[in-house]
Amino acid sequence: MALAAGLDRLVGDPRSWLHPVQVMGWLIGRLRGLSESWAGDHPRRLRLAGVLITVLLVGGSGLAGWQIERLAIDSRGPLAWLGAALLLIGLASAVAARSLATAVRAVSSELAANGPEALANARARLGWIVGREVDRLGPGEILRAAAETAAENAVDGLFAPLFWMLVGAALWQHWPQLPGPLALAWGFKASSTLDSMLGYRRGRLRWLGCPGARLDDLLTWLPCRLVAASLPLAAGRPGQTLALLQLALLEGAADPSPNAGVSQAAYAHCARVRLGGPNHYPGGRLVDKPLLARAEAAADGLAVERILGLSDRLELIWLLAALGLGRLAGS
Repeated sequence: MALAAGLDRLVGDPRSWLHPVQVMGWLIGRLRGLSESWAGDHPRRLRLAGVLITVLLVGGSGLAGWQIERLAIDSRGPLAWLGAALLLIGLASAVAARSLATAVRAVSSELAANGPEALANARARLGWIVGREVDRLGPGEILRAAAETAAENAVDGLFAPLFWMLVGAALWQHWPQLPGPLALAWGFKASSTLDSMLGYRRGRLRWLGCPGARLDDLLTWLPCRLVAASLPLAAGRPGQTLALLQLALLEGAADPSPNAGVSQAAYAHCARVRLGGPNHYPGGRLVDKPLLARAEAAADGLAVERILGLSDRLELIWLLAALGLGRLAGS
């Protein structure tokens, strides 16, 4: 897992490589089409189809990861080396530290260019990574959106899959025949991809996407709160851990998402930056998010870098802690 984290930091997700999430997304699209053809506008049928899609995708992704694990563990000779290589690449594909940092920094870098097209380029870059409308955002709102994306997706894209990898590794300590790090990480990535593609409260997706969204909320709940509890260590404020955790839980509870608000609140307080406020979404929908760390300054380029730096340090802390616990468990 440490090697996989290093590989992710080194190469990220090359665009020329087929990524497991792309395969998951293709399958979701196909299954959605079949489900809507069968279910029509009937809520019960749509909900049943959503359950079946969730079981097939999450179970199939976990099973694929498990087969790669068995290839790496049970094989001998060249097949064992192939399995180990696939296991390493698969684990690296499950975390997205480099790709998230690259995408967020691209937004702030475009703004810093100060050219005649800087604002338009920054809006375009931001539009690739957020769901809100970006066409009328000014520099301050663009940087706020970038900071909020870095804070929220740190959990979804990095720490939640890393958490499930660690759970799989812990299971292997006692039951090596069970699904391990890759199986659990890919299972989580499947639920997260389901939520991002189908987890909307509109039209047929209100029922079709509900099972996947609920599973993603459940699988992210504990990792999100572990991030909130450990982030003060990465911020160099271990003595304020309890107070900062309580603030994150209190302010994050006002967000409609059970996890996004907590994640953003934790980063807002630890990075000392104000987040939240009105967001406009397609269809003229206005969502007024609660203000987080309201006494702090508004987001700027330095705040975005502080958030990304916190994630870098926290990933290292988690890996070192896991290594120490693994050594203790094996001694």
